[in-house]
Amino acid sequence: MRSWMLGDRVVNRMGFGSMRLTVNPDHSVALAVLRRARELGVNHVDTAAFYRTPGGVLEVGSGEVRFATELIRQALAPYPDDLVIATKVIPGHEPLRAQVEENLRRLGTDCLGIVNLRIIKRPGQDSIAESFGELARMRDEGLIKHLGLSNIRIDHLDEAKAIAPVVCVQNSYALDIRRDDDLLKDCGDRGIAFVPFFALAGNQREAGSLNDHSETVRQIAAAHEVTPHQIRLAWTLHQGEHVLAIPGTGDLRHLEQNIAAGSIRLSPEELTLLSVPPGQEQAPAH
Repeated sequence: MRSWMLGDRVVNRMGFGSMRLTVNPDHSVALAVLRRARELGVNHVDTAAFYRTPGGVLEVGSGEVRFATELIRQALAPYPDDLVIATKVIPGHEPLRAQVEENLRRLGTDCLGIVNLRIIKRPGQDSIAESFGELARMRDEGLIKHLGLSNIRIDHLDEAKAIAPVVCVQNSYALDIRRDDDLLKDCGDRGIAFVPFFALAGNQREAGSLNDHSETVRQIAAAHEVTPHQIRLAWTLHQGEHVLAIPGTGDLRHLEQNIAAGSIRLSPEELTLLSVPPGQEQAPAH
């Protein structure tokens, strides 16, 4: 796998997103997926304290594990030095300090590696200065090591960087969600990691991995003898050396396929074909 300096740690660019870990009621599967991810070289895990089992209950022995953060703690703690766990908080959801403290408690650590400020964009009334400044103060206290942003515009990044360093930006971005091309490039110019979410789900978002692939994606996948999902991930990593993928899954086979996608090399011709808007594709020549 190729790598990137995320904060003060070198991470492999194919990471892991934990949102879907809580879908399976069998917690042992989630723990096995996390441990296998580590065996395969994953050292960047994305999570949030609000990633929890639908319905709120996941039985584990005599107690309950309801949150992805607790599954991560059970599977991976004590945490190895090279592991970066990035979590997120949402202004207005509850006090930011309470969210940070909940992440600390559920992850079982005294300092969070990265905290991303996840905002809801509201044109004309969405300054992030107050919220980001509060996180910066918690960083100064030693509760947080590095800060990032999620679901933002370039002007939000400018606003945040005037307050404290930003190590990553997480936005919805995929082969069929390209509205943040300029933000992706701007992050690269500034040396900031760009971390797409929904790279596999596309416009299906929380519903899960997209299965309605274009003919171009299907034919390129067949030429490489891989799945269309793997081509989507490979394309994601080809968008810049600063782009870090965090595909999520609760399935061991899909995990191994996702990691393997980091080794796929797409030709310039294939990248050109994949950049064509949906409905205007031409079949690749092979």
